[in-house]
Amino acid sequence: MSARILVVDDILPNIKLLEARLNSEYYDVLTATSGAEALEKVASDSPDMVLLDIMMPGMDGFEVCRKIKENPRTAHIPVVMVTALTEAEDRVRGLEAGADDFLSKPINDTALMARVRSLIRLKITVDEWRVRENTANQLGVANDQVTAMKEPVEHARVLIIEDQDFEVEKLSGVLQRDRDDCIAAAGGAEAMRHIQAEPFDLVIVSLNLEEEDGLRLCSHLRSNEKTRATPIIMIGLEDGMDKIARGLEMGVHDYILRPVDRNEFLARARTQIRRKRFQDRLRSNYENNLSMAVTDPLTGLYNRRYMETHLSQLLSRQEAHKKPLGILLLDIDHFKKVNDTYGHHVGDEVLKEFSRRVSDSLRSFDLVARLGGEEFVVILPDVTEEKAHFIAERLRASIAEEPISCGTDTGYLSITTSVGGMIVHNGGHSVESVLERADKCLYEAKENGRNRTFFEKAGFIHPEKYREAPREMIE
Repeated sequence: MSARILVVDDILPNIKLLEARLNSEYYDVLTATSGAEALEKVASDSPDMVLLDIMMPGMDGFEVCRKIKENPRTAHIPVVMVTALTEAEDRVRGLEAGADDFLSKPINDTALMARVRSLIRLKITVDEWRVRENTANQLGVANDQVTAMKEPVEHARVLIIEDQDFEVEKLSGVLQRDRDDCIAAAGGAEAMRHIQAEPFDLVIVSLNLEEEDGLRLCSHLRSNEKTRATPIIMIGLEDGMDKIARGLEMGVHDYILRPVDRNEFLARARTQIRRKRFQDRLRSNYENNLSMAVTDPLTGLYNRRYMETHLSQLLSRQEAHKKPLGILLLDIDHFKKVNDTYGHHVGDEVLKEFSRRVSDSLRSFDLVARLGGEEFVVILPDVTEEKAHFIAERLRASIAEEPISCGTDTGYLSITTSVGGMIVHNGGHSVESVLERADKCLYEAKENGRNRTFFEKAGFIHPEKYREAPREMIE
């Protein structure tokens, strides 16, 4: 796993030791000998991780970490503090400044490499979401530039997997400071029943369970769909660092050693809860905003912007694979009269029901989009001419043969649609050209009576011929 790691220490021999160890694992190493230089290199070189000494003259490691984590452009970079300090208060102070972990001098090689690999994997996940954010920004979605440090930590749902009652009481008592809702399970079977019933923000797993292997349980949690994205904190013994390292390798997020310091445990739990809520919010905002950017808010169908991008990709692929591509344009007949006579609220009801019926009449891999107003486009990948004729007629009939329920005096309205279609057989076509050809066919259907389907080359499609079709044509 190649990555760029910034080592920050004001003592050159310390830098050389870490640099040699990381180079032996094929990591690229950057170095800095002061807090100010570290911040400059974080900004200019965007490392994948920072190994940061605490005791430095001028700007100490706590302040450097805080500045990295407060900047939305660098907050996603994992920071591990490297220190000779042994007091739990110092670890808590670092965690509260945003540090992802602590390593004590002299550094244990097993702990170092396990933590490096674990945090690099975490950064890769965050980077994927940042790329998606950039995509959303290109589509005009605003980025509010927030960081995980601003996320609330209170009222989290925490699952504690521990078979010693006094340990459960101790851990849940600490989490009560943040008014967390703690659920205890003595083993894996009981834990899975809780997990199936409700989601959690954090799972605590003892590696010293009497009846089962805590590390195997962690592995199961990491592979389970319901807990794959849920942070896990292991609790283990200092002489069990090999087991903890294996846990970090498999994707467990953090650990704490016994005897558990209450303040450090709370700080580590808060870090994981913040991170979970931050990634959940990123995911939710991205999905919601991207949906708003590419879908029509009234009908829920894709909008013209998305359709053109999608069709452009299909046309490029069609040029390479030579598979026919069908394009249908649909226009609701006399829709202006609906709005003028019954009002726009009825028109909106018609548009929504029209969209639902069209979507329900298509294959799972077809695409329907609203171009605007009462005009829609359907894209049919890998379709024969006969099947395209059948699908077009099925769409037309799905609208014409059953009145639409809406807010008129009678409670319904009879609506029809005209359909124009064409098939792309060869490459070299643009989005504009194929839509223009389909639009000419739609014009023919509307000018010759409406409620009709007209295809390029094939002309008018006779409804009776396509009222029923073989099963292989429907699917």
